[in-house]
Amino acid sequence: MKAERKDRYASIPKRSFRNSIVHHLEHNYKLVGSHKVIQMMADDIMDLHEEYYPETSTIGSGHVVWQTTSATEKKPSYGKRVEDQKIKTVILPLITPEDVEYRMRSHYHVENKGNNHKKQAERDVEVLARLVKSAYLQGGLLTGAELSVLMNRSLNAIGRYLKMYHETHDDILPTKGIILDQGSRPTHKAPIVNLYEQGIPDPDIARLTNHTIESVGLYLRAYRNVKMMMEKGFNLMEMVRVSGKSRSTIIQYRELVYEYHPDLKCTEKNSEENK
Repeated sequence: MKAERKDRYASIPKRSFRNSIVHHLEHNYKLVGSHKVIQMMADDIMDLHEEYYPETSTIGSGHVVWQTTSATEKKPSYGKRVEDQKIKTVILPLITPEDVEYRMRSHYHVENKGNNHKKQAERDVEVLARLVKSAYLQGGLLTGAELSVLMNRSLNAIGRYLKMYHETHDDILPTKGIILDQGSRPTHKAPIVNLYEQGIPDPDIARLTNHTIESVGLYLRAYRNVKMMMEKGFNLMEMVRVSGKSRSTIIQYRELVYEYHPDLKCTEKNSEENK
């Protein structure tokens, strides 16, 4: 009798979401094979569910659950779809108590309109940096479009804010475009070269700029190659042909060489005059 009662109670925990997935795969999809394999598939689905729908009790007020590109992704190859990239769920501090306090102070201290616009832009830059850094620490990479949606600002405004941040800070915001080098004019060449010209070792440059050692090596190798070609008197189009890089990329590196080695600008000018 006791064993029979125990069996009746034992059925209750078996009515779980996981077991329902196993039943669904076996009976509705008619999957044929090892029951163990189907259970492993159910476990994977459970992991995905936990990733996309974390416990709300762990999410603070003003935070938002967001799915973005995983920081483990590499630079996408041609034709790779966004949905094929690995996704990372992050919890972003969209609104903080400091944001609310700022709004309260702004409400009771009305200043001239121009100054208000400036202060709002500065606050937006702070929020943008907070979101990007938080996502990166959790293993995610935000895009400009995602920041546009999260902050309710235009893409042009997001571009201005990124520029404002990099003009006033020494570090680089680890957005998807910068980490995966998707932009047509990435802003991270200059800080990397600046640290290199100061004699900072590559590992420290990687740490300070939120890049891998490999990517830092690629940028510095390109910079040194352009510098070497300039020293040998190559003109712009010759450097493009030899390096295989685009004209705009070579121009970016050439401007950096001019900045740290202005004597090469005179050398290039003399070389052009002698041709």
